[in-house]
Amino acid sequence: FSLTGNSVQGHAIFQMNCAGCHGMQADGRVGPSLQGISKRKSREGLIHQVTSGDTPPMPQFQPSAKEMADIISYLETL
Repeated sequence: FSLTGNSVQGHAIFQMNCAGCHGMQADGRVGPSLQGISKRKSREGLIHQVTSGDTPPMPQFQPSAKEMADIISYLETL
């Protein structure tokens, strides 16, 4: 994964698309806490998790490559 993400932009994307289930601070609500997620999942694993729809009730999300880089950059700050 070669794009460099912007964690501030990634946080904004997270707030709009993910916080409803994962919590405003990514500390879990309906969905699990994402604190320290980059220590548990590889970047490829994170991309698969976000885009696959393999783990209902999490919806399939299709961000652009740049948006995905931004989201990963944000998740790596948790």
